[in-house]
Amino acid sequence: MPAKLRHVSSRANPLIKELRRLTHEPSAYRKLGRVWLEGDHLCRALLARGLVPDEAVVTEAGWAEAAVCEIASQAQNVTVVDEASMREISGLESPAPLGFLFTPATHDAPLPGQATIVLDGLQDAGNVGSVLRTAAALGVPQVIALKGTAALWSPKVLRAGMGAHFGLRLVESASAAMLDLLEVPLVATSSHAGQHLHELRLPQPCAWVFGHEGQGVDAALLQRCALAVRIPQPGGEESLNVAAAAAICLYESVRQRLGPAPLKETPGPGRAQ
Repeated sequence: MPAKLRHVSSRANPLIKELRRLTHEPSAYRKLGRVWLEGDHLCRALLARGLVPDEAVVTEAGWAEAAVCEIASQAQNVTVVDEASMREISGLESPAPLGFLFTPATHDAPLPGQATIVLDGLQDAGNVGSVLRTAAALGVPQVIALKGTAALWSPKVLRAGMGAHFGLRLVESASAAMLDLLEVPLVATSSHAGQHLHELRLPQPCAWVFGHEGQGVDAALLQRCALAVRIPQPGGEESLNVAAAAAICLYESVRQRLGPAPLKETPGPGRAQ
């Protein structure tokens, strides 16, 4: 059982007020120091990383379900609220019966020598969350968000990240000068670059720089990059979505690092698999 169990019904309760702010103000977590993780998937993802939430907030109906109760009980404290309060708190169309309050680690500077992603002014929460998810999947441990980038721990980015946040070192509101601390080459994507991604031997490790959805990487930052690469687009589209471009570039980094694998013969029709 949690260290503390309580029932809250008043809309004026400080916890309810805090949760409303965290749900409806994308950068409120920067002032409050905590984030709101809503739903079974994010809660399980946090626990799977061995992290302990400050508090579980669960509906009365959810607290009566064994599976929800088991997850909630791993928090330091549990608060049970009525369904109306959860609807008021929730940022989802269909409110979940469970959420966690969690205090994320804060990092003021990047670690040197690490494979890294640098986000330069990305605005779309879905794109930012998708890039974080790709980073976690492909083993890039560190993401730096330059000033002007969407808030990394905002509710929409959290949902798009699907739990990736908990396995990454995240540095927010960074300046371009801070990139000197990385001590690895910067590599940018640009639709105007002359060199194609697949034609280059990429530095290992490196820091991939992905820019604003419309304007791309800032010109001054592009000048700081050791390489600027272009993704071949034989279909003729003007540009790729930034999250798709990030996935392609990070995969190419991984592919080159792992080296070529021996090709396996594909079974033909009627042959045993």
